[in-house]
Amino acid sequence: MSEGKKAVGTEKFKSKIGGQAVIEGVMMRGVDKAAMANRLPTGEIDLEVWDIKGGKNIPWYRKCPFVRGVFNFVISMVDGYKCLTRSAEKQMDYEEEEEPTKFEKWLDEKVGDKLMPVVSAISIVIGVAIAILLFLMVPSWVSNGIAYFVPVPVIVKNIIEGLLKIGIFIGYTALTALMKDIRRTYEYHGAEHKTITCFEHGGALTPESVKKYSRFHPRCGTSFIFLVLFISIFVNTVFRVTWESMALRVICKIALLPIVMGIAYELIRLAGKYDNPATKIISAPGLWIQRITTREPDEKEIECAIEALKAVIPEDEEKLHSQAAEGEKTNSM
Repeated sequence: MSEGKKAVGTEKFKSKIGGQAVIEGVMMRGVDKAAMANRLPTGEIDLEVWDIKGGKNIPWYRKCPFVRGVFNFVISMVDGYKCLTRSAEKQMDYEEEEEPTKFEKWLDEKVGDKLMPVVSAISIVIGVAIAILLFLMVPSWVSNGIAYFVPVPVIVKNIIEGLLKIGIFIGYTALTALMKDIRRTYEYHGAEHKTITCFEHGGALTPESVKKYSRFHPRCGTSFIFLVLFISIFVNTVFRVTWESMALRVICKIALLPIVMGIAYELIRLAGKYDNPATKIISAPGLWIQRITTREPDEKEIECAIEALKAVIPEDEEKLHSQAAEGEKTNSM
């Protein structure tokens, strides 16, 4: 299938099923169930299915326009991180046991079962610190440096910062795509998109059928991140984020993130629900970046995505129709 090939056939409905690529597998999230299918080192597919807490009884703050975006994003990130960790553990369970080092023995004695939560917490803190450095501080330093030598209006300064953020994001994803393990995860990302697209077009959920569909999907986390970076240019300009103090600028931008994310989330919903010139413009940059964050999957990777998707399709046909009417992809990265 060519890089830019469109989905085969006519789209029958918009589903609420979303997903995420994990280590050697795919996680899918439906209306009231979620599932994760992983290809184990033995070659078998391990499938986990669990109920989504609350189901259709979604609290108001997850349904209120411009408010729901922040909460849904955070919940998706937390759930996605748990699935990534769980999928990595499944692969490690089949690794050959090696004699632990003295340091590992000491850690096991002192920390024991609490080690993984501690490591996870440290990883999150480091990840947030790197994100703040790359996407808030570095662009501000560069734009301040340019403005020092060439005085520019606030809007120009914010445009420079926004373009730098987008450039850093694209560069980061392109570099990670060179890593073998990450590239394979991007293949599972492609499998996730293809399978959902096939389902939405009424295609047969078989590897042969799924292969025919596009690996690009407008309701994707990649598109959401791009919109957040792009919209921040205008929000920061409207709220006049002009303080010379780096600390104040960073704090202000973090405080404005809920507004930015709320707008980006609503635009992603529109892009996924409607197909017109306006929504195509909204989707275009994100779809282009998906050329980096997705790769063409093989049959085994598609099989995992199919198993995960089948497990979250509601048995009640009425629920399926309500999915079509709502048209929201709950989680896709």
